[in-house]
Amino acid sequence: MQTALPEPRKASRPRADALRNRERIVAAAREMFVEFGPDVPLDEIARRAGVGNATVYRNFPDRDALVREVVCSVMDRMAAAAEDALAETGDAFEALERFVHTAADVRISALCPMVSSAFDSHHPDLEAARGSCESLVEEIMDRARTAGQLRRDVSLGDLLVAVAQLSRPPAGTACFDIDPFVHRHLQLFLDGLRAPARSVLPGTALTMEDLRQA
Repeated sequence: MQTALPEPRKASRPRADALRNRERIVAAAREMFVEFGPDVPLDEIARRAGVGNATVYRNFPDRDALVREVVCSVMDRMAAAAEDALAETGDAFEALERFVHTAADVRISALCPMVSSAFDSHHPDLEAARGSCESLVEEIMDRARTAGQLRRDVSLGDLLVAVAQLSRPPAGTACFDIDPFVHRHLQLFLDGLRAPARSVLPGTALTMEDLRQA
C-alpha cells in the first residue's frame, strides 16, 4: 500500500486581526507623535491603539522600529497624494496645489524631529519610501514647469521645506492651534510659485541633497 505524501507546508501569513492591530498601532503613534513629539511613551501609544503593550513590542521591538514605520507611512500617504495629482488630466498647477494642501493635512512637519533623531535614516525601507515620494513630486513639478506655470528657479527641496514650515510648527508645540490658517498661508506660498516670476530669488534652488547634508 502506497504511503500518502504529506501536504506541502503552507507559508504562514499574518492573521487579519494581527494586521489590523499593526495598522492601529501605527495610526495611534502617528497621531501622538504629532501631538507630543517622538518621545511619547510606548505604553500611551498602546493605550490609544486599544492594544496591550506586548502587542506593540511584538510588532515593533524598539522605538526606532516604530518611528521608522510611522515615517514610512507618512511618506506613503504623500506618495499616494502625488499619484492622485498626477492622475488628474486638467490644469498642471492646480494638481500641484492639490498635492501641497493634501501634504499639509498629512502633517509632514511632524517628520522633522523624527527624521533628525538617532534612528537609521538610511534604512532600506526609509530610502525606498523617500525615493518613491520624491520622484512622484518631482514629476508633478516638472509637468507644471513644462506647462509654463511653475517658475524655474524653485526645486523639490524648496517646495517640501516650505510646506513643512508653513503647515505646522514642530510636533508637541500646540501644533493644532494654527490649523485655521494653514491652507490660507499655503495658498499665498503657492501663488508665489507661479510663472512668470515676479522677482529674483536670492541664493540657489534647494535640492534634496542640500537638505540631507544640512
